[in-house]
Amino acid sequence: MHAAPVWDTLSARFGKRFSRNAYVRKEHSQSLTWLPAQEPDAVVFATSAAEVAEIVRLCAEHQVPVIPFGAGTSLEGQVNAPRGGLCLDLSRMNKILDVRPDDSTVIVQPGVTRKQLNRRLRDFGLFFPVDPGSDATLGGMASTRASGTTTVRYGTMRENVLALEVVLADGSVIRSGPLSKKSSAGYDLTHLFVGAEGSLGVITELALRTRPLPEQIVGGSCPFPSVAAAVEAVIGALHLGIDLARIELLDEISIRACNAYSKLDLPEKVYLFVELHGEANHVKNQANLFGELADDLADGPFQWTTLTEERQRLWTARHDAWWAIHALYPGRVGIPTDACVPISRLPECIAETQRDIADAGLHAAVIGHVGDGNFHLLIMIDPNDEAEVDAARRVVHRLSERAIKMEGSCTGEHGVGQGKAGLMRLQHGGALDVMRKIKRALDPYHILNPQKMLFDGDATK
Repeated sequence: MHAAPVWDTLSARFGKRFSRNAYVRKEHSQSLTWLPAQEPDAVVFATSAAEVAEIVRLCAEHQVPVIPFGAGTSLEGQVNAPRGGLCLDLSRMNKILDVRPDDSTVIVQPGVTRKQLNRRLRDFGLFFPVDPGSDATLGGMASTRASGTTTVRYGTMRENVLALEVVLADGSVIRSGPLSKKSSAGYDLTHLFVGAEGSLGVITELALRTRPLPEQIVGGSCPFPSVAAAVEAVIGALHLGIDLARIELLDEISIRACNAYSKLDLPEKVYLFVELHGEANHVKNQANLFGELADDLADGPFQWTTLTEERQRLWTARHDAWWAIHALYPGRVGIPTDACVPISRLPECIAETQRDIADAGLHAAVIGHVGDGNFHLLIMIDPNDEAEVDAARRVVHRLSERAIKMEGSCTGEHGVGQGKAGLMRLQHGGALDVMRKIKRALDPYHILNPQKMLFDGDATK
């Protein structure tokens, strides 16, 4: 790496939009997990695809690593800079370029955030449904194949990204597909870049699928005696074809935290939070059907409402659960992880994980996108207690291995980054070698978000 000429060129070209300030560099490194922060050597703020191409071309010439950055909400070290290099901040590329209601499509730059987009789409009677909770940038959401609470109905970013503009490692620019509803012309490059975590190219434009705002939204909650009973209710609802838009599982600790932080008043039991979207009579009938189904399994009635304020109070508490759980354990730091298994294995996976937590003497909360078989574990540790940190690492690793052995994934939505790169051989077997060939073909000098995802200690991978 010969970085000095790059810094001189970028400083002259971008002025105040280029920085080597220590505070700015620190802001652009990982901080939400136990992975150590690894700062870039410099940060540049791009405002157009042409600038991104120019920057990447310059870095390629001098083999300087490039780490794309959106809002910095990733949880597995995706924005760390293990080899130093340049952090390419795309947050100022935040224009909504074109809304096409008749095509149910919107064209955006990568720095547009989910909430920003939905404020604009509301004027057209539309919304973008993928909701990971945080107000992430859409470029970052595509790069990590984000999903969230609404996946059970609307799918992940994989199903909602139609086409991309991408800057490759040599600075060339490609468009990955047409905007027509379907095409059988060539490889599906769009979905090669969705979930690649910036390791194959830098996303500079996205065409996304939009949905009409529902005529009616019903939201409610229902207590259960156990995780197994709650999951059984979900499986039954899916088999009956109940039109679920969200269905979230919260364990007793999560409910205790939400009660204290968000002023809910729920019994400290396992809960399902449920939401249904659609025509008014249809969703009310669906809510009643879910209530009837849950009666034989639940510890109380399914209480639902069409009142926006009451429904939003419930979902605000769900989205604030991260902070609520932290508030429940003052002085401790949360270690987040997630896993995804076939829904039939979900009760077993959670039960074994909870036994691991108890055996290790740790405190942890479980929240699940239960309709997808995906759940999150937030382990609350004393960061200065090395024994506790090591115990948490072991629990996370055992969960990841367990999910893979159950024919699932070591991560349903947090992604790989650095934190789970060491599990990719177990996850993919020989397919990992194919992924590495693709990486070498598109990024022969390994400058794009290096030492992430496919990395096992060999700097050539």
